Amino acid sequence: MKLGLVSAILDQSDFKEMIDIAASNGLECVEVACWPKGKAERRYAGVSHIDVSDLDSKKAKAILGYAKDKGVEISSLGYYPNPLDENLEKRQEAIDHLYHLIDAAKLLDVNLVTTFIGRMQTKGLSENLAEMEKVWQPIITYAESQKVKIGIENCPMLFTEDEWPGGQNLMTTPAIWREVFKRLDSNYLGLNYDPSHFVWQQIDYIAPLYEFKNKIFHVHYKDIKIFPEKLKDVGVMATPLQYMSPKLPGLGDVDWGRYVSALTDIGYTGNTCIEVEDKSFEADYDAVKRSIKLSTKYLRNFVI
Repeated sequence: MKLGLVSAILDQSDFKEMIDIAASNGLECVEVACWPKGKAERRYAGVSHIDVSDLDSKKAKAILGYAKDKGVEISSLGYYPNPLDENLEKRQEAIDHLYHLIDAAKLLDVNLVTTFIGRMQTKGLSENLAEMEKVWQPIITYAESQKVKIGIENCPMLFTEDEWPGGQNLMTTPAIWREVFKRLDSNYLGLNYDPSHFVWQQIDYIAPLYEFKNKIFHVHYKDIKIFPEKLKDVGVMATPLQYMSPKLPGLGDVDWGRYVSALTDIGYTGNTCIEVEDKSFEADYDAVKRSIKLSTKYLRNFVI
């Protein structure tokens, strides 16, 4: 396994400085944030370390050359919108950009796009599954033709009031994964596996690694801390950020020894990336950089 970083946290750095920071921490890969150029709609989104809209072979060669010189590999191109948005204009914008990412992933020889499958947040599961199949079948068919894999993160996107009632990402549980993989039966559709999202949903984050081992294309390292006293006060029907908080790996409730041990059990040898979303390390940009150093030092106990 290679240890790397999700680049979205380095929103004040351009591509080269982001690669420099990863290299200075001894990291071997980066999941590169590739949102469309423009204003971010939410925290940890809207970052564009590679503008895929006008990427050509010359620019791709320069990007790959700089990363190679620093000893850093691009693990995937990351973009996390809602491709099932009920606002059809926003939906189409997300879908169009996904096609740009697929083309860019092929051009850069990365061959992996990490994203969300999306969700119509005011509709039920059955309606969403039907819509998901209709929207995603052409995307997957195109990805297959370009030999680019799609890794869906298991984040519910159900944290704040504007994301309720249903959230903005369908791929939240093993039960739903089975149904999606049955409807979109492709070797090019898989998972970007993040254990933290299962912690607050009270789902076993170890067992699915064994069942879905052939579908794990990419791995995130992000931790979650549950505050039991807050949970007792607001209950599981509250917006999750009322009773939990993202933390650096090792500062939350994920058992990283068991998690990485399971990854070795299933023979996973792909890229694994630290995802920093810990507000305790956001006082300034130096604190952000320090959080990367601390996370790397901790995870080197398990990934060498």
